[in-house]
Amino acid sequence: MAQLPVLVVAVTVVFVPGALAMRFAGLRGLALLAAAPLFTVAATAVVALGFGFVGIPWSALSWACAMTLLSLVSALLGRSAGGRLAFEPSSAVRWLLPAAVVVGVALSAWRVVGYVQDPSGISQTNDAVFHMNAVRYVLETADASSLHVNSVIGGRSFYPAAWHALASLIVLVTGAEIAVATNMLTVVIAALIWPLGIAWLTRAVTGSSTVASYAAVLSGSLQTFPLLMFQWGVLFPNALSTAMIPAAVALVITVRGWQGQTARWAHTARVVLLILVGAAAILLAQPAGILPWMAICAVWVTAHILERRRDWGWRRVVGLSAALWLVVLAIWLYLAQGTSGSHWSPFRGESAALLDVLLNGQTLIPFAYGVSFLMLVGIVVAVRSGGLRWFVVAWAGISGLYLLVAAIGAPVVRDGLLGAWYADPYRIAALAPIVVIPLAAVGADALVRALSARTRIGRTDTTASVGLAAVTLFMVALILLRPVAMPAVTQGTYDRESRYLAADDAYLDPDERRLLESLDDHVPAGSRVIANPSTGSGFGYFLSGRDVYPRTWAAPTSDAWEVLAAGLRDAATDPAVCDALGMYGSPEYVLDFGIGEEAPGRYLAPGMTDFVGQPGFVLVDAVGEASLWRITACTQ
Repeated sequence: MAQLPVLVVAVTVVFVPGALAMRFAGLRGLALLAAAPLFTVAATAVVALGFGFVGIPWSALSWACAMTLLSLVSALLGRSAGGRLAFEPSSAVRWLLPAAVVVGVALSAWRVVGYVQDPSGISQTNDAVFHMNAVRYVLETADASSLHVNSVIGGRSFYPAAWHALASLIVLVTGAEIAVATNMLTVVIAALIWPLGIAWLTRAVTGSSTVASYAAVLSGSLQTFPLLMFQWGVLFPNALSTAMIPAAVALVITVRGWQGQTARWAHTARVVLLILVGAAAILLAQPAGILPWMAICAVWVTAHILERRRDWGWRRVVGLSAALWLVVLAIWLYLAQGTSGSHWSPFRGESAALLDVLLNGQTLIPFAYGVSFLMLVGIVVAVRSGGLRWFVVAWAGISGLYLLVAAIGAPVVRDGLLGAWYADPYRIAALAPIVVIPLAAVGADALVRALSARTRIGRTDTTASVGLAAVTLFMVALILLRPVAMPAVTQGTYDRESRYLAADDAYLDPDERRLLESLDDHVPAGSRVIANPSTGSGFGYFLSGRDVYPRTWAAPTSDAWEVLAAGLRDAATDPAVCDALGMYGSPEYVLDFGIGEEAPGRYLAPGMTDFVGQPGFVLVDAVGEASLWRITACTQ
């Protein structure tokens, strides 16, 4: 509650520019709310690229001016095109969907806030080091360009920085700590962007506000998304990208839902631009998300092509479908080859992986029996309903990706098809709820209807109320009773505690954090501090603004670093150490957070600890067992 103003700003940043632009473009109701983040994310990332190219400093004011200008362009286009994207409710109970969205938002917020717990908590994970330091870099350089943000670790390549740009804006507007701003953005992604998007997708797929209502409430029912992306990694950009996929798919499959008189060419341009906005939002948040978006949309297009087989003939239908999927395959292979390839090996047998899919227990997460039962009922209903069969095909495709990553070890599969996700089972498992939740909502609706018919409940509003109450009670029980331990697929173990809790044995413990937060009191600006990143010291730049090296969780791979890792403490007696320090800008300070640890992505560095009594090192500050030392051995 104390951070509620920061949360309000986060909601404003993510939703208000997009809501204005999308309303001007002609969207209304749920579509407007669900699509708003697409515009904001895409526009923010594109504007950041433009600012970086021409040298305009990144600030809240420059961003607001750009958003205003783009909203005016949207207004001109919407006025020229005419018409609006609206939906005539299929349910006579008009309050049902708004109420369900509120419930779904509240339940999703409950789950993610209950996991993070501390609004200033830091994810005790490897990738968090890079992401938090990248936000600090954006703030200090006034540059949020995806072409430049990787410079925080000395890189020169493209890195999708939409998430980092949004987080920096929240800090710029509120003055909040980076950790607080990022956690409020996490709440917005998990409890607003995702529930709204999944509700809109479900309504677009089924044409039913009642089914969409159940989907909104069930949106946070699976651990695989959104929670898993904030447990594993931590994968902030993936979370943002995946959360926007449902709304981006809905933008495509509602192209025929525009009402009113429209100007043909202007309307066509508007629809194309809206679809491009959705694609750009996903690409600039995390490019891998474009592949499931593209595949789901292609399944829908293929289904509509097949519907025209009597008019067009099989030759034309097959030709168009083949051309479409060749384009999808080409883009898929291009993006898969644009990464460093597979970093993961299979960890499940084929039968076990299939059971994971059917019972939604991907990545060793305990089976979600309740949601899976609803999903299986929904699949049966969808198969029997011609208009929903394409979505079952989409479910099968997303499920197939998990089967491949969990059980198939062929390099052509892991590098060629799954390379965009580094063959990471966590990232691929997070895609499942996109198709599972709408099917589970279809199943819930079918069961409610069957119960209503058996009990002879005649009133539509009574049936809707009972259904919403039942799904809500199911979710409350799920949140209260079902654990959300973080599974480790390579070890077959579980982290029972939240990875945001700073315990004494954590990656970054409370004493270490306090020392890092005070670095600017002891280290002059421009001076470099070196440390073993496997101890959590990599968070130093983000917490203090001082140049703590390395700025990522991974230690450099060089002979010079090996010298330092093995013998920095011997700098006064080993000239090779000072030469090695010179390779890294001659750091003047070193942090001693211990020897490190042997774990995936972690390293031991016996030479970067135990400086007490060592000549050439002067104690500057200490908090508990964490200490900061000045290196004098190489200046004497």
